[in-house]
Amino acid sequence: MTTPTQTVADSGAGAADGIRPQLAELIALRRHAARGPAARRGSHALRGQAASMLRGRGMEYAESREYVAGDDARHIDWKLTARSGATHTKTFQTERERVTLLVADTAPALYFGTRVRFKSVQAARAGAVAAWSALRDGDRVAALRGTRQQALVPPAGGTRGVLRALDALTRWYGEPPADDAGLQHALEQAARLLHPGARAVVLADPASAQRVPAATWTALAMHVEVRLILLVDPLEMDPPHCVLPLDTRNGRVRLDLAADSVREAWHEAMLGPVEALFRQLPGRRVQVSRLSTDEASDAWLTNVTAGQRG
Repeated sequence: MTTPTQTVADSGAGAADGIRPQLAELIALRRHAARGPAARRGSHALRGQAASMLRGRGMEYAESREYVAGDDARHIDWKLTARSGATHTKTFQTERERVTLLVADTAPALYFGTRVRFKSVQAARAGAVAAWSALRDGDRVAALRGTRQQALVPPAGGTRGVLRALDALTRWYGEPPADDAGLQHALEQAARLLHPGARAVVLADPASAQRVPAATWTALAMHVEVRLILLVDPLEMDPPHCVLPLDTRNGRVRLDLAADSVREAWHEAMLGPVEALFRQLPGRRVQVSRLSTDEASDAWLTNVTAGQRG
């Protein structure tokens, strides 16, 4: 199935045209973060998701010392024990702030839309809602995409950290980057960078997410809370029963979507990845949501709330 590369999107609200995200519209989405479940304060005025699915200890390594009776054997520092000849154990300190990392897929298929806005713009807007929600929860915010040339936007707290991430989303989703190295590269980098207890919000096209090996998702979700938001367009999910002309990189094509064989191929190419990801990833501890271009950009928070209440 050939993927359309460009179409005209309906105009969005305000200065946004639905084709390229505007920093002002991402900043304005701060009000939507209040709709999600707020974090509760702990005993030392530290904040964290009361019902989050944290992996591992949620702790940072502090030092190693000699083992004493009563220490947890799971924390033995085997390398230092082998070098010194005496049993040593690792000690940890509580992380003062969790990191929420926005992982941006910048595949060409995202720069397309038929209703309200491009999928790329909806990805930026969903990422903005996630960033403002992280600020409300007291997290530091970081962002990265699949590239071998640019470094990640490093974690930072407060409004400053969110604005840096939003600026990156505005640039990344303004037009397809020439140096896109793929979603798998971004996820592998995230797995190396994130400490246990962190949170990764992945903004992706379904085809990109399906191409990622299952082992990559499993490795990331083993110690990190992973939320995958799949960006889709209404045309992809429910095509009309008609002959549809499409402009592609190889020229204009005409698809007879009234023909059963064509609709079957369309379903396999467009809906197949979405259905497969919903079927496979929750068992690997990855939360999956689908967000259409004509939905409210915070609609995925409803699923988060329902999952936490459940």
